Amino acid sequence: MKLSGRVGQSSQALIEFALVSPVLLLLIFGIIDIGRAVFYYDTISHAAGEGARTAVRASSALPTNGDVLSTVSTQLVGAPASAPCPQGPVTGAIPPANTGWVYITEPNPPASVETNPPMNAPGGEYPAAASGSCSAVNPATGNVSIQVTIRFNLVLITPIVSQVTANRILLTAAAIFRTEY
Repeated sequence: MKLSGRVGQSSQALIEFALVSPVLLLLIFGIIDIGRAVFYYDTISHAAGEGARTAVRASSALPTNGDVLSTVSTQLVGAPASAPCPQGPVTGAIPPANTGWVYITEPNPPASVETNPPMNAPGGEYPAAASGSCSAVNPATGNVSIQVTIRFNLVLITPIVSQVTANRILLTAAAIFRTEY
C-alpha cells in the first residue's frame, strides 16, 4: 500500500510541474528580454554621449560625421550602427533588426543657409545637401549645440512578449553638447 501512495505523489508533482513550467519559463525569458532592453538602452545612451563629445571637440582637423559614427560603433559592441542620413531629419523609420541608426543634427536647425560654414563639420555637410536624399541642416559653427541621436531596433527573443510589443522595442537616445569651434 505504501508503494502505490508514493507513485501517486510523484505523478502528482510531475503534473503540477507541467502546469507551472510554461508560466515559469515565460517569466524567466521575459526577465531576460527586459534585461536586454535595459542593457541596450544604457549602451546606446552612453554611445550617444560619446558620439556627441566627438562631434563637438575642437581640434586642428574638425570632426566629421564619419568620426562620430566610428566612435558610436566602437561603443556599441556587438550591435552594428550606421548613418543612413547623418544630417537628419530623425524620421519615424525603423532600423533593421538589432541595428542602430545614428543622426548628427542641430537640435533646432536654422532655416537659412550659412554663408561660410566649415566644410565637414557635423550637423550638416554639403554632399548630403546636394544629393537631396537627406534634409541636411547647416554645419554647426559658432558654439551652437549638436545633437547625436541613436535609434535602435531591439528584437525580442520571447515569443509572447515579442507579439505584445510588435516583435521589437524601438529605443531612442540623444545627447546634446555645445560645439567648441
